[in-house]
Amino acid sequence: MRVIAAMSGGVDSAVAAARARDAGHDVTGVHLALARNPQTYRTGARGCCTLEDSRDARRAADVIGIPFYVWDMAEQFHDNVVDDFVAEYAAGRTPNPCLRCNEKIKFAAVLDRAVALGFDAVVTGHHARLGPDGLLRRSVDMAKDQSYVLAVLTRAQLDRAVFPLGDSTKARVREEAAERGLAVAEKPDSHDICFIADGDTKGFLAKRLGEAPGDIVDGRTGAVLGRHDGAYSYTIGQRKGLDLRVPAPDGRPRYVLSITPKTNTVTVGPREDLAVDTVTATRTIWHGERTPVECEVQLRAHGEVVPAVVTVGPDGLVADLRAPARGVAAGQAIVAYRPDPAGDIVLGSATITSGSFGAEANAGGVGAARGA
Repeated sequence: MRVIAAMSGGVDSAVAAARARDAGHDVTGVHLALARNPQTYRTGARGCCTLEDSRDARRAADVIGIPFYVWDMAEQFHDNVVDDFVAEYAAGRTPNPCLRCNEKIKFAAVLDRAVALGFDAVVTGHHARLGPDGLLRRSVDMAKDQSYVLAVLTRAQLDRAVFPLGDSTKARVREEAAERGLAVAEKPDSHDICFIADGDTKGFLAKRLGEAPGDIVDGRTGAVLGRHDGAYSYTIGQRKGLDLRVPAPDGRPRYVLSITPKTNTVTVGPREDLAVDTVTATRTIWHGERTPVECEVQLRAHGEVVPAVVTVGPDGLVADLRAPARGVAAGQAIVAYRPDPAGDIVLGSATITSGSFGAEANAGGVGAARGA
């Protein structure tokens, strides 16, 4: 196959490109330029998309012996990832920009351009597996598994994706990079949001949304406990940085239970009030298994899995959890997995709209909706 290898400048994408070449594919390396103004690229290894990354990607392509190009995707990235990120926070939701980048950039804009140029597929360094059956599975390295942020891909997109690293641990990938003479072998992983140069998400949002003071209220009594400068600065389950003026009577910490943009309020309460046992979601991507289905669901990137019964209908997805979950935030993805000896299989995903708890708990004072 003729394939495009998306080379971020890190160790994973470099080894993925090398493995694709070794597998007999005709590989062309491509680095994505995602900043509208390249001078705003930060320096150092705080995240992907730095100037150093583009240089590291080019050097890796030279060592591997493949052609290399830089594709300007700045406008698409800004419109589909950055603007979406800001809009989601403004609406009281908690987005995952890496998931949106995979959905809209790497496996939409990049894939579309690649196919138009005569390429057959896109190779990435994601830690996930595509089995012989074409189904997306978790990586063998659970600590690095990225199937969660790939679960938004459609069947057509998965059919043109190649993930060469899913059968290897991250430690083995680094060893192989060193064996191949790739300078990125020991390069630190990126963790920050790539388009927030200083890592200050609150400051980034404040510059774009402005200050919008409002009340922080008690979820059980409705009493005003403090003030905030912008509800977009908070996410469901947050404990730190609440700056409450009235301590809890029992001295226990409070957590963010919900964010309501219409009234510009942030509602807080004790940890147990975060619990939900039903999750509803929209924008469903489902890979054909009939529902209701007993499975496991993951509600955040790197979050714990919870047994559930998932039903997919015309209005979206509903997951009835077998055990309560906390910190369920609207805007995050819910990903359903079917346990399998060959690696947990991704059944599908959807975007969370809300979580709720059963009638028994509500009678005791727990709010019905979470993260709405």
